[in-house]
Amino acid sequence: MDRSRQEGYVLHTYGAAQYVQHAVASVVTLRRYDTTRPVALFCPDEHRALLERHGLDHLFQVIAPLPEAHRSIVGFKHHLYRFMPFDRCLFVDADMIWCRNPDPLWQQLAAFPFTATGLERADFFFGGPKGFGVVLDVLLDRRRRTLRRFGLTYLPRVQAGMIYAQDAALTRTVCELASEFLARRSETHFRSRLHEGRTEESCEWSLAMAMSRLNLPVFPWFAGQYSPQLDYIDDLTIHDPDFKQVICRYYTDRLVYALRGIASPFWRRLLRGFFSRLPGRGDYMEVTPFALHFGWLHQKQPFYTFVERVWAELTRTPDLPSLPNHEQMPEKNGMTGVEPPSQTPQHRKQ
Repeated sequence: MDRSRQEGYVLHTYGAAQYVQHAVASVVTLRRYDTTRPVALFCPDEHRALLERHGLDHLFQVIAPLPEAHRSIVGFKHHLYRFMPFDRCLFVDADMIWCRNPDPLWQQLAAFPFTATGLERADFFFGGPKGFGVVLDVLLDRRRRTLRRFGLTYLPRVQAGMIYAQDAALTRTVCELASEFLARRSETHFRSRLHEGRTEESCEWSLAMAMSRLNLPVFPWFAGQYSPQLDYIDDLTIHDPDFKQVICRYYTDRLVYALRGIASPFWRRLLRGFFSRLPGRGDYMEVTPFALHFGWLHQKQPFYTFVERVWAELTRTPDLPSLPNHEQMPEKNGMTGVEPPSQTPQHRKQ
């Protein structure tokens, strides 16, 4: 069996041209480790034209139209069954940098007819208020009310940056059920992201409810040295400018590691330093995930810088002068981010 024709990556882009540039940079890092599995891109005609104009369409083995109706988070991820060009598809966001050979990841995913990275239990912040409003949800136990109303016994936390599917019929069932749950949002405790100033609705809590209803397991988001993806956090990540060497500090205590999402560096480090000093809470690993995900808005700039450099290098014409080499990112002993633990005793205490 020709594995390259059975397994493949699926990306999608829409909107501004910068988003197809993100996909290009992501695939460039993927090809460092996987040169055989094909990559499909679903995108508007203008994105395909941009790739063809610069001779970069060869990076994708399949380029297909993304209809207007599916140019949104929900429009695409609630209709994955329409975008399965391979027998076994790994749907990945374009704001990811690949850090190691994904063969072991594919071997693990092969056991699932459909899954998404996530956690077995979602907290009250998942799909709920992100501020102090969550306190009322906790006091009124609105999460439990939602589960009872829909006949669910548990609610997983889905991180939809990676979704795997090899059963097209089951994938369609999951997606259609998720769409039904989203249409009944008023009967749940979940909040619309449109009311928070965002331009797109979330797909994750509805997918989580669908997977719960169908009793489908999530793929472990946090798995130590075998984590499929980890969030990029500047003070928890060591990397060189090209992200060829990546080391993430991974706290084994869920509470301590959850503090990585705090936008303020001061409060993030202060709280992490406090809680990690509690007995048994400070253990951590230094791991290289299969992919580094730039999902936090306040942590995206290093990815944007990398994308700009990759795009400039790929589209540079021979008669143009060379651009400065990696001058946009500060370096620390050839790496950016936190100092290596052996050289930074203060960081080890956090």
